[in-house]
Amino acid sequence: MHIDTNNEKIDISSEKLLEELAAKVFKNIKLGDIIFLIGEMGVGKTTFVKYLVNEFQKQNKLKLTEVTSPTFNLLNEYDINNVRINHYDLYRIKSSKEIDNLGIFENIYDSITLIEWPQMIEKKPKEIIEFKFNYEKDYQKRSICIKGLSI
Repeated sequence: MHIDTNNEKIDISSEKLLEELAAKVFKNIKLGDIIFLIGEMGVGKTTFVKYLVNEFQKQNKLKLTEVTSPTFNLLNEYDINNVRINHYDLYRIKSSKEIDNLGIFENIYDSITLIEWPQMIEKKPKEIIEFKFNYEKDYQKRSICIKGLSI
């Protein structure tokens, strides 16, 4: 499957589909990648991160850990052998100055950076991967469009 367009919707209406997508993404991301997770509350951003982190753990034969939203502490870090995954949630951020103080884009080349609610970021890196999560008309179905990554 090749996906690299905002026009191609991928169905993620079930957790199984989201888990399968995370396994495909796992095979195609690398250290230094920055992924923006864009979408309404409850659409599946954190659940996707859970499956992606768990896929790294499975592939490294490690115990699966609980993956939760870092809404209140802004950052959860996962060290999986030689890979660090930084999972940010900027929902509570009120100004771009707060983002600057977090140092999100410092030392990114030795980690994978996942950012929920990146809309507040003014100084975006040139190369980012965007995952746009969407509710469909009936809110029972969800989809995702990916820009910047082929899978």
